[in-house]
Amino acid sequence: MKEFVLKELNSEDILTELNSIGFDKGYAPFAANKYVYKNIKIFGLTSAQANILKQTALSVGADCATPCGTIMGTVENADCILGGSTSQISKIAVKLGIQPFGLRALGRELENFIKQQESPRSKPRVMGILNLTTNSFSDGGQYYDFDNAIARLNEIIEEGADIIDIGAESTKPYSEPISSEEQLKKLLPVLEYLSDKNLDIPISIDTRSAEVAKACLNAGATAINDVSGLTYDNDMRIVVADYGCPVIIQHTKGTPDIMQLNPAYTNLMDEIFLDLKEKTDYAIKAGINKENIIIDPGIGFGKTREHNFEILRRLKELKSLGSPILMGLSRKSLLDLSEADNATKDIFSVALAAVAIENGVDILRVHNVKLHKMLLNVFNM
Repeated sequence: MKEFVLKELNSEDILTELNSIGFDKGYAPFAANKYVYKNIKIFGLTSAQANILKQTALSVGADCATPCGTIMGTVENADCILGGSTSQISKIAVKLGIQPFGLRALGRELENFIKQQESPRSKPRVMGILNLTTNSFSDGGQYYDFDNAIARLNEIIEEGADIIDIGAESTKPYSEPISSEEQLKKLLPVLEYLSDKNLDIPISIDTRSAEVAKACLNAGATAINDVSGLTYDNDMRIVVADYGCPVIIQHTKGTPDIMQLNPAYTNLMDEIFLDLKEKTDYAIKAGINKENIIIDPGIGFGKTREHNFEILRRLKELKSLGSPILMGLSRKSLLDLSEADNATKDIFSVALAAVAIENGVDILRVHNVKLHKMLLNVFNM
């Protein structure tokens, strides 16, 4: 009897595979959608919405998992998991367009979801870190002196950073806040140097203070990195909206002084996703353009080592928020290398960055810019 040989295919390469077997090249791009399978979690449907969605999914050969109580109408809100090929989900979206109970809007959301998934992958950018602090976990004190800070700044530029993130307040676990005045004493001279030397590179300011953000944007900074996700200082959203600048919105469970005191989650990725969704919606309502929002799952900010690795493995789940994703993995405690030197930590940081790239990261926030730029070359990016 003839032996049958079976091999699993990566759905991301399905178009290449279809062409390789001699499939009709003109139809292949459309047919590929039949082989790309998606599982989509949809939150907070009514029982009626969930039942109609399930029946619509079954009508095109897909499926939708719903709670048991939806059939009897005994649950008020239902989270559902819709599973099908992108072709089937597109058909479901069209069919929902004629359904009641507000399902037309869900159909539009599904159409937008599929379009997002089909967007071409962009080359990740490398953000270099410059800490003007005495107590940062990796290099606290090394660049607190102005001359040392400027030397490091020029080194980061030489290494090819796409953007530089400058901060004067450490937000490592158990750290205390630094006043706006103290932050500006360190930040403004560096920004003045950049302006005087006419150095044209995007500068992000790592701060939770609206006062610091405003002063730095006036001095030439181009973006704000707020680890609190616009929740620490209520005026931050107003400043960012007024200046129309990019903003990094991070997920953090608690403030730095308490965030690592036994962080716990019922559903890690759902909680991060919904928190970032809420913060993004909040930012947009405040007048911040959606195109200016970057999201950060907050590695090490109220997470255990196991949490951090789960985020890294499941990073693609945050893509449907529709914003670029930043990750800060560099030299952090998830490496479990507290006694190692920074050169060793950088090697393992690059290894994790490779996983992040495979999982769709858009910006890597790193200490060793040169090594990460080399990594992108290895990926031919």
